[in-house]
Amino acid sequence: MTGLLVAGTTSDAGKSIVTTGLCRALARRGVHVAPYKAQNMSNNSMVCRNPDGTTAEIGRAQWIQARAARVTPEPAMNPVLLKPGSDRRSHVVLLGRPAGEVSATDFATGRRHLASAAHAAYDDLAARFDMIIAEGAGSPAEVNLRASDYVNMGLARHADLPVVVVGDIDRGGVFASMLGTLALLEPADQRLVAGFVVNKFRGDLDLLRPGLDELTRRTGRPVHGVLPWHPDLWLDSEDALDLEGRRDRREGRRRVAVIRLPRISNFTDVDALGLEPALDVVFVSDPREVADADLVVLPGTRATIADLRWLRRRGLDRALIAHVAAGKPLLGVCGGFQMLGRRIKDPDGVEGPAGIDVEGLGILPVHTRFRADKVLTLPTTRLWDTTVAGYEIHHGEVTREAGTDEFLGGAQQGSVYGTLWHGSLESDEFRSELLRRTLGLAPSGASFPEARERRLELLADLVEEHLDVASLLGLARDGAPADLPVLGAELVHR
Repeated sequence: MTGLLVAGTTSDAGKSIVTTGLCRALARRGVHVAPYKAQNMSNNSMVCRNPDGTTAEIGRAQWIQARAARVTPEPAMNPVLLKPGSDRRSHVVLLGRPAGEVSATDFATGRRHLASAAHAAYDDLAARFDMIIAEGAGSPAEVNLRASDYVNMGLARHADLPVVVVGDIDRGGVFASMLGTLALLEPADQRLVAGFVVNKFRGDLDLLRPGLDELTRRTGRPVHGVLPWHPDLWLDSEDALDLEGRRDRREGRRRVAVIRLPRISNFTDVDALGLEPALDVVFVSDPREVADADLVVLPGTRATIADLRWLRRRGLDRALIAHVAAGKPLLGVCGGFQMLGRRIKDPDGVEGPAGIDVEGLGILPVHTRFRADKVLTLPTTRLWDTTVAGYEIHHGEVTREAGTDEFLGGAQQGSVYGTLWHGSLESDEFRSELLRRTLGLAPSGASFPEARERRLELLADLVEEHLDVASLLGLARDGAPADLPVLGAELVHR
């Protein structure tokens, strides 16, 4: 097997960025490469197809990484997807399909079947591709979880993978976190850690170099490169960690307020709006920030009923009703659309105790009933003389009242639009027409598919320029060097 595991000192350290960039850089070189993440914990997912044509669900980060690798996304690339439904329970998607739940109490002991399935998926990919670039999760130094780990060092040990550890220098303390990550690992794990990558560096590299040299001296491992911070470098994210940073207030633009729900899912639905030069897209959670919005988006959520309660506690329900009463446009997507209806029923306990029946916001004449079976589709249609494509991931079955206009699997009434389709705004002509109808904007000519491809190419350019791709490729092919020293074993592992 040939492969490499990209681990991180923390969540959001840059593992996805490095993995995606390496996938595109290697694909440029003609390597038949596949991305892989044994377990992803994220509510930001995507629909893909199995080899037999049936639909499946994987983390959006791995879907993007497959696009970077120029291969078809498939469930084996993210065999276990955990979708948090509360602080203590997550819904399990196994090889693309729903597979029950896992709780915090059985996190360490109740996942052996998930580990077996994940490692089998890795072995399957390794048999079909020249190389696997695997992404870890969180930190490999979470020693409380090591016994049941199959994502970080557990995967590395399974496949004898060399590991590079990524650290985000923008957060500070990068040298301490890299050194500490290595020191906390048991000797057999340390021997697979073959180097480091620094992410998000700003400034003069010569000022950083003494620290890099000292890290190498103390650990016996090289730093394989330093990726710079770049203002245009952003990808479809796997979680909501970066939402506070995605506030681009610009004077003179029409303001789009996206409600930041606690269990927000597929928030990348609004990324295409961020390309529009006439729009200022911000994530908000305060009713006062809704009042001056020209367009409000109520996005998807993994916990529709719970997030509806949160909406009401904060007074956002009244703000949305006032927004619509003023004749301003409102777009609800999936769970956000379901909240806009008259009632939401959950007789089988999909989102909580069975038998829940709650009143919706009453803005659209629709009714939602949750069912155990999950809908996973990749629909396309013609609307307003444009072609629209999207994807559906939901348990809620929505029924329109008689006389209500249909809108992308949902409903429209006046200036309120509700759809079960994620990703529809990525269809450029449709997005332009929607903005013309709701905000009176002329077409900008912005292309979301082209912008995504430019970002992937930019990332690959940065990886080629600032990382030692040849040495990383050598690690992936030859494995970790046999003479790597064990750090602090007499102190940490006595």
